[in-house]
Amino acid sequence: MAKQKMKTKRAAAKRFKVTGSGKLKRFKANKSHILTKKTTKRKRNLRKSTLVDDTNVKTMKKIMPYS
Repeated sequence: MAKQKMKTKRAAAKRFKVTGSGKLKRFKANKSHILTKKTTKRKRNLRKSTLVDDTNVKTMKKIMPYS
């Protein structure tokens, strides 16, 4: 009997993308509401994407097995 495929967590698949070198890219939090008290510079920097921290990569790769 064939081994079953693992399921990808769809919530994670929508939030993370894999770069060409295999690293995980994510968008920053705190950009959805209560924006009036945040400075323009802070909001501008929240637009940019960043890489997932090394301490979380192992977990993310586990819940996204085919990425």
